[in-house]
Amino acid sequence: MKKALILVEGQTEETFVREILDPFLNEKGIFIIPSLVVTKRVKSGSNFKGGIVSYDKVKNDLLKLLKDSSAAIVTTMIDFYGLPNDFPGKATLPTGNCYQKVEYLEGEFSKNISNPKFLPYFSIHELEALVFVEPAQIARAFPNSTKLSDLEKIKAAFNSPEEINDNPQTAPSKRLLTAFPEYQKALYTPLILLDIALDKIRQECPHFNAWVSSIEKIVAN
Repeated sequence: MKKALILVEGQTEETFVREILDPFLNEKGIFIIPSLVVTKRVKSGSNFKGGIVSYDKVKNDLLKLLKDSSAAIVTTMIDFYGLPNDFPGKATLPTGNCYQKVEYLEGEFSKNISNPKFLPYFSIHELEALVFVEPAQIARAFPNSTKLSDLEKIKAAFNSPEEINDNPQTAPSKRLLTAFPEYQKALYTPLILLDIALDKIRQECPHFNAWVSSIEKIVAN
C-alpha cells in the first residue's frame, strides 16, 4: 500500500475522503489520509479547523505535509467557489470555461509550491456539485420533498454537475439550500454521496475523474 496525503478545506471533504474515496483507492493499493486546513489557533493550543481564509495558511499546511517522506503524493481538495483572492493565479485568471480557469489555477498553485510530490486539485465549483450526479438521491434524503423535478432540471441545464456555476445565488450549495432550507453540508453531502457509485461520479465529472486518475497513476509508478 502506498500513502497519499490530502489537505481538505472542511469537515465535509474530510468525511468524503475517509468514507468514500479512501475505501475506493484501498482496492488499488492506495490509502489516503485527509488533513484539515488549520484556520485558527487559540491560546489553549487547540485548533479550529475548516474553511479557507488565506493562501498562506494553505501553503504552510502543505509544506508540513510534504515533509512526510513516506507519502507518495500530497494533494488537495479545495472548492473553486469562494477561493480567496490571494491564491496563485487568481488575479490573472484567464477568460474561458470553468475547466480552463481551474486548470490554470492548479498550474499556478503547483508552480508556487514547487514540489514534484504535489498534485493540486480544486473541486469545480464545490464538492456539493457531485450530489447532482443523481438528483434522485438528493430527494431521497428528504422523504417528504417534492423537489425532484426541480433538481433534475438543474442537472439537465449543464453538461456536467461540475459546471453548475459559482454565483452566490446559484452555486451548488446555494441551490441545495434554496430547495431544502434544512440542508446541512457536513451532514447531508457525504450521506448522499455514499449512495452514488464513485464510478458514476467519475463518468459525469471529468475534472474529478482526471484527479482520481492522476492519484492512481502517480502512486502506481
